[in-house]
Parts: sequence; C-alpha cells; structure tokens
Amino acid sequence: MKLALTQMSSPVGNLRLYAHEHALVAVLWENEDPKRVRLAECYETSEHPILLETQRQLNQYFAGERTVFELELDLQGTEFQLQVWQALAKIPYGEIRSYKQIAQVIGREKAVRAVGAANGKNPISIIIPCHRVVGSNGQLVGFAGGLGHKQTLLSFEQN
Repeated sequence: MKLALTQMSSPVGNLRLYAHEHALVAVLWENEDPKRVRLAECYETSEHPILLETQRQLNQYFAGERTVFELELDLQGTEFQLQVWQALAKIPYGEIRSYKQIAQVIGREKAVRAVGAANGKNPISIIIPCHRVVGSNGQLVGFAGGLGHKQTLLSFEQN
C-alpha cells in the first residue's frame, strides 16, 4: 500500500508527514537518517484528509493551543517497541521522564538501553513525544530531529 506524503514547515524545521487511508504512519524530520524508519513507497499530495488534520493539530500545538493530539495512528514495530511508544504517548505535556522511568513503566526495569533504542525508532515524532525523554541525569540525549530541536520542543512546552 502506498503512503501519502506531505511536508509542512514548523518552528523546528520542515516535517514530513506520512499516512495511509486510515491512519498517520510517520512524522519525520527534514534531515534525518532515511534508514531510521522504513516506509512503503510514497506519493506526495496536499489533499489527504489525515495529513491535513495532522497539519492542523501540529499547527495548534505550535501555537500553544493544543497539548494532546487526537489522531488515528498506525504504529509498526516489535512488541517491545510498541510498549515503549505507548508509554511515551502517556507522558503529559510539559513533563519529562528518564529512559529508566519508561523501562519501569513497561515492567522492564533493566531494559534501559533497549528503551533508548526503541525511543530512537519512534516513527511519529512530536505526536508520540519521544522528545520528553531525557537521560537519568537530566541531560538531553539522542533525538532524531537533533538535540537543538529537542531543546526547542521542551522549552516550548514549558511556556
């Protein structure tokens, strides 16, 4: 199944949005490694209803008018990755968690590095808020969009 693709500009750079007929599949960064998230063949469009709604909600988020996203998502990953991504989705707006805390939430206390790896494979940036996860010492670590964008998103959510 081909995926619809559109691009949008945002305060954290150009974002690429991907969806199929029923759900959002990915929100990717302009300059990220193309091997990080593997996607089906795509076609570019500006008329896909899910992509239009995603743009609308992201624009509301960046305008400070939205703290929770209400979109159908189709996450494709291993059972472990899905557990991590579901835990990420529950981190409230404006709050942060450590990789260790996420490992504890999913009942895999010793899997901190695996949580970091799963976090790094999150295909739906911003909406599944992987930017809200930091190192155990509070340091910003690992982010597909770059640490500068991670800091921007965290600062944005503090205001």
